[in-house]
Amino acid sequence: MDHRSRLAADSRDGHLALRRVERQQVLIERLHAARGGRIRLADLACGLGVSVRTVARDVERLRDSGAPLRVHRGRDGGVSLPAARATISIEFDLPETAALISSLAVLGPTVSDSAASAMRKLAAAVRPAEPGDGS
Repeated sequence: MDHRSRLAADSRDGHLALRRVERQQVLIERLHAARGGRIRLADLACGLGVSVRTVARDVERLRDSGAPLRVHRGRDGGVSLPAARATISIEFDLPETAALISSLAVLGPTVSDSAASAMRKLAAAVRPAEPGDGS
């Protein structure tokens, strides 16, 4: 494979990876909106405009990454995300925050309302302290 073909392939692979990340974010948001209820893979696939197999692979990748997704087998099976508190407090150090910011920058911080909100909060967290704020 010559250099140009390899670059084109890398670009396609990067584009596909970006689409997968966007799709997985939407998948988690839809499962969260279901408040612990299960959603059939076929319904998720239809809503995302992909095949059931693609959604199944996305669910598998998310589970392998540690997302607490529950897979329900059988005719009325599907997937669910346990209901969680509305807000979650997590402490990140600066390198962890930077990793999240760079990940969102690749995804596109305005790809969804939740991505834009997360980027604003992360960026605010690393701003220098204002004089007189007690820090």
